[in-house]
Amino acid sequence: MPDPTVPTRRRRVPALAPEERRAALIAATVPLLREHGAAVSTRQIAQAAGVAEGTIFGVFPDKTSLVDAAIVSALDPAPTLASLEWLTNVPDLHTRLGMAVSVLTSRFRDNAAILAMARQRVMTADVSAELRCGVTASRDKIMDALTAVIEPDAERLRRSPRSVARLLVVLVGTTAYGVFDDDRMSGDEIVTLLLDGLLVRPSDTATDGGS
Repeated sequence: MPDPTVPTRRRRVPALAPEERRAALIAATVPLLREHGAAVSTRQIAQAAGVAEGTIFGVFPDKTSLVDAAIVSALDPAPTLASLEWLTNVPDLHTRLGMAVSVLTSRFRDNAAILAMARQRVMTADVSAELRCGVTASRDKIMDALTAVIEPDAERLRRSPRSVARLLVVLVGTTAYGVFDDDRMSGDEIVTLLLDGLLVRPSDTATDGGS
């Protein structure tokens, strides 16, 4: 039985491998970016990760490199792609797009600060290839998935599914970022506004057939 008068030796926590430490620091940084944006400090990151501040610079050359990596991680499109892929099973176009609006709105609102940082960073001369390529790839994959959601009804639309997908993203982004202040459009209003202007009308079909 151990003597209670003898101080217990604290067991040393095994050091993480560089890639594991990198992943842990990124994971700790993402929620801080959502809360504080670019104002987050390396001290806050170190406290959240449970490490000394100097540990960060043993893995990343500077704060910017860590923030860029965290932005790429936060904008990982995988969850959004999975949700959009599932929507291809929904038969009704209006319902399908309404659900897509919900998926996109959640992504935009959850990552508002991070998306703003990403836009600012990609415009700078010192932007890393990791961030530029990550942001571009994420955007393109989501646009591809949204286009696939619209594709089954391509013949009913005046514009291509890709064009409709772009317009939908613009409307969702405008609403999600509060451009309309307190008069924000609902998901149903966004879809109705989009489709009422883009669905092929009988008169269009008759005109095409008679030309």
